[in-house]
Amino acid sequence: MKLVLSTDNKNKIKEIKNLLEDLDIEILGKSDIGADFEVEENGETLYDNALLKAKAISDKTDDYVLADDTGLFVNSLNGEPGVHSARYASEHNDKLNREKLLKNLLNCEDRSAYFKTQLILIDKNKNIIPLEGVCEGEIIKEERGENGFGYDSIFMPNGYKETFAEMSLSEKNKISHRSKALQKLKIKLQNVNNC
Repeated sequence: MKLVLSTDNKNKIKEIKNLLEDLDIEILGKSDIGADFEVEENGETLYDNALLKAKAISDKTDDYVLADDTGLFVNSLNGEPGVHSARYASEHNDKLNREKLLKNLLNCEDRSAYFKTQLILIDKNKNIIPLEGVCEGEIIKEERGENGFGYDSIFMPNGYKETFAEMSLSEKNKISHRSKALQKLKIKLQNVNNC
């Protein structure tokens, strides 16, 4: 069984391969099937963007396809940055995104937030299977930690005293939004392999 990801991001591919390593699945990046194009993520929701990416790859292969989109949602900012998390400060710059978010939260007492990952799996019969993972937490007032990327240095998950950026990758992967979504994917793929 082959699973084609709608990405060539080496870290994302490695993470998915690691989680699914005990399944009999060959995991490929999109360039492995000659899909060397970018999909414009202009959807209104994470679901919309993940579906756009999944369908674009599914049009090029009859194998299983997986796409994802992730966002950080801050409750007191009406869900910002949300679907625009990667380009919150108008360009894809993690540092500027964090600075803008901290500035926008300066006068907010409620700093609760959550990360959400939306996966879209398209099977061989072109069925669309949505899966998601959520990690609740809060935005701290200043950056802490050297690991991770994006908003990890200002996001502290509920029940923890460390930010994602202060955790090891294995610690983060036990509780993160992406790992929760990927665990659901693993169960779904195990069921397929057992048929």
